[in-house]
Amino acid sequence: MSSNYKNQTTPMEFILLGFINIKQEKNFLFFLFLTMYVICFLGNAVIITVAVLSPSLHTPMYFFLTNLSFIDICYISVTVPKMLVDVWATPPSISFMECAVQMCCLLTLAGTEGFLLASMALDRYFAICRPLIYTRLMNTWLCIQLSAMSWMCGFLNASLHTVLTFHLSFCQSNQINHFFCDIPPLLSISCSDTSANEVALFTTGVFVGFSPFLFTLVSYIFILHVVLSSRQKGQRQKAISTCASHLTVVIMFFCTGIFTYARPTSSYSLEKDQLAGVLYNILTPTLNPLIYSLRNKEVKLAMKKLFLSKLYSLFHP
Repeated sequence: MSSNYKNQTTPMEFILLGFINIKQEKNFLFFLFLTMYVICFLGNAVIITVAVLSPSLHTPMYFFLTNLSFIDICYISVTVPKMLVDVWATPPSISFMECAVQMCCLLTLAGTEGFLLASMALDRYFAICRPLIYTRLMNTWLCIQLSAMSWMCGFLNASLHTVLTFHLSFCQSNQINHFFCDIPPLLSISCSDTSANEVALFTTGVFVGFSPFLFTLVSYIFILHVVLSSRQKGQRQKAISTCASHLTVVIMFFCTGIFTYARPTSSYSLEKDQLAGVLYNILTPTLNPLIYSLRNKEVKLAMKKLFLSKLYSLFHP
């Protein structure tokens, strides 16, 4: 640690140690993160474009999927471009203000995605388990309300933790053992009392993390019960496959998030937390378009119609 930082309670910048000890794997990590970023960005951009331009997809399910795709593009854009630069930077650093903004954006998007996944589970529950009242309940106004509530809860949660975290003193070190700015590694280098931060993390973790996860899990249990009771074997197998893939992403997202935030700072582990950060910040947004939409026949059909219509208009102006 540089001596310039030893007596400062508010460092001008933080050093990100995630890539410092990595030497031979830098080329591999650079191309891996770049590939995942391109796949995530293009996949989610295609979903948004197709859902907006295809009238057949103007339904509650694809309204939520469009929101999810937008969140995933923002989510991965908050960290990966900076990580690609940091692979080659010596040393990789981030300013105090940039660190605060990055963490606030990450927490906002993560919280919003959690509630949005719960809203999508609610939509699927009514569509499969209560089909007779589905169209009456899941109207446009309710979808907008659920989406707005998701964003509001995510932003309020992020604002609380950002204010609490960046009011701490960092007089011992400015070196963050991570690829990006996150709450646990920042708490671990603070010389202030972080007990209030840990209580806030646990309390909001129950509301923002565990509650949407439990609601989503219970919804899918009811959905699977109805699907398994169906007499149509082909439809049953398709629904089980879809639910299983959805649940895989949901469990991976929520479990890594809960593991990261809902535990004491004393149990912070560099390797485990870096892996968890990569899973819920990079891998999950990359998998979402592949699992939720691009495997869906309705999306494939809409993409085909949209492509053919654009191709026809190109040759028949």
